[in-house]
Amino acid sequence: MTFKVAIAGAGHIAEVHARAVQAQGGQVVAVIEKFPEQAGKFAEKFSIANQYTSVEEALARAKFDALIIGTPNFLHAPQAIAALNAGIPVLVEKPMALNAIEAEQVLEASLRANTVLMVGHCWRFDEEAQWLKNRRNKLGRIIRTKGYGIHTHWGPGGWFTQKALSGGGAIADIGIHAIDTARFLLGDPQAVSVFARMGNYYQESDVDDTGIIIVNWDNGTTSYVESGWRQPYSDGPQASTQLYGTRGFGQLFPTRLLLPNLSPENNFIKLLPKRLRSKLKRKEVVEIKSGFKFPRKDHYPQSMYDRQMAHFFECIQTNCTPSPGGAEGLVNMKIVDAAYQSANTGQVVMLDSTLSLPSLPVIEFS
Repeated sequence: MTFKVAIAGAGHIAEVHARAVQAQGGQVVAVIEKFPEQAGKFAEKFSIANQYTSVEEALARAKFDALIIGTPNFLHAPQAIAALNAGIPVLVEKPMALNAIEAEQVLEASLRANTVLMVGHCWRFDEEAQWLKNRRNKLGRIIRTKGYGIHTHWGPGGWFTQKALSGGGAIADIGIHAIDTARFLLGDPQAVSVFARMGNYYQESDVDDTGIIIVNWDNGTTSYVESGWRQPYSDGPQASTQLYGTRGFGQLFPTRLLLPNLSPENNFIKLLPKRLRSKLKRKEVVEIKSGFKFPRKDHYPQSMYDRQMAHFFECIQTNCTPSPGGAEGLVNMKIVDAAYQSANTGQVVMLDSTLSLPSLPVIEFS
């Protein structure tokens, strides 16, 4: 099947998705963009026949199998709901809405229509993230994680820095990547509580450019997340995550495991007299390398988005709920909302972990 896709938006992320559609053998048949000049350039670049100024117009006049939403955040919910109500599967960029209330409305629309809804938490499709998740059990019980969603020495402008259009600043933009990556690596636990400190120190706007978030999960793990724009330094690139387990340490970017050396030779050395033991080299820790180079040539590879699109198309064909779907997107929005509330009040915010369950069977990407 050749998927015919409409894309809302004509900026950078829309181009990334258009390339992903083409890589999977699909066709972008319509661009939805209110600025004609931008729409024209986008249509020419990807040989798109039709241009529309709204999702409603596209739904009325065009035929397509799915809608990809890469517009400013305030448009995510209304555009997604319009398409889902028409029975059109949706891939919406993160964050899936301005807030958790809107996110719940989007999820409910997908459930009512029994239609596929996917949220673009792209790091779940990164090869290195999947490598680490597949080896997480070697680390024992994960006690805590540390992650980063930070831009150093630069930050976005325009609608990103206007709360009415974005819903929030750095945490809603890239901090949410770090939150979702930690949750993905942990096996998607539910958030129990959130504590946060946020502020604006590096640019003039009404949204945060600096944040520290602590999330307690229902599996007993605690996640520490840093978010920010224009920061002078970061301990790791975007989505870089560290896992501290009872039996070892795992890390994403650079991607590796550090495990105790349990080899018979090492145990034998421990039994030797101290005077002999000191003359022999003993490795207490063994590094298991992933084989991936660090730093990466391209930290945001197109292949990550290509795999994301392949999963989206597969879910449409099989009528299954994607992972990440609306439920995962809603959890992240609840955490973001709680982080802003905590930052405003200085108090820990307790979360209700009950979520509506998808009516379609869930399909995991492999």
